[in-house]
Amino acid sequence: MKTSIHDIKILDIPIVKERRGNLAVIEKEVIPFEIKRVYYLFDVPSKSKRGGHAHKALSQFLIALSGSFDVVLKDGEDVVVETLNDPSKGLLILPGIWRELENFSSGAVCLVVASDVYFEADYIRDFITFKKWKSTS
Repeated sequence: MKTSIHDIKILDIPIVKERRGNLAVIEKEVIPFEIKRVYYLFDVPSKSKRGGHAHKALSQFLIALSGSFDVVLKDGEDVVVETLNDPSKGLLILPGIWRELENFSSGAVCLVVASDVYFEADYIRDFITFKKWKSTS
């Protein structure tokens, strides 16, 4: 998979602002894939890490609904760290990118919108295996 960290994008989420409160809307025009799974991480201890894997085919869109956390992204050669802390912006992660989530603030909630349902065979859970997969894909 020839994706690189340069393919990662922060996307704006449309917001309807009014005095009663804001409403964020994620529809098919916002993210470039059909939504097949949605889940969220919460009550993550500040020193804990989540992720630690890559996907062969799955795309994900991550949003910090509350609080903040860092997303460490690796493509086998380069590393980028994106801090998510704004519920009006989301991080689009394409297949073939290693991700680790860390530095969760108190009360952080990470919403994940995914392009497919859970499928274990799509995961690469070892970084050395990931690097070999990237070099042969």
